[in-house]
Amino acid sequence: MASTSVSRIVPASPDKVWSLIGGFDALPDWLPYIPESTPLEGGRVRRLKNSDGEVIIERLVDFNETERHYSYAILQAPFPVNGYVSTIRVHTVREQENATEVQWSGRFNPDGATEQEVVDLFTGIYADGLDALHQTLTA
Repeated sequence: MASTSVSRIVPASPDKVWSLIGGFDALPDWLPYIPESTPLEGGRVRRLKNSDGEVIIERLVDFNETERHYSYAILQAPFPVNGYVSTIRVHTVREQENATEVQWSGRFNPDGATEQEVVDLFTGIYADGLDALHQTLTA
């Protein structure tokens, strides 16, 4: 199983960051390459469309409001992986009220691509996503 993780410090309090990204259906609020999210099954599944019109369906597998993190599994996507599970976490930065560390990590099995290709793919997606979050918070 392959994995990758990216983290960024963003200029906002943990509560503000979590209020923006903590909703499982909130990706369009901060991730420009996911302009559409439709909640299904009472909000436990989201049907996403990326900017190319491709459909991605994900299931929420863990959610912790107090610790500010959630995990999800991909059910359907145009990615060369299977067994994909990802987690987004919001961490307090010690002694900095308006700084928060956001970590986005995932593990997956390559399927039709090399391990390095899928690690590079998701590292890029996570890094671009956290850069977009930073831009949203400073806009």
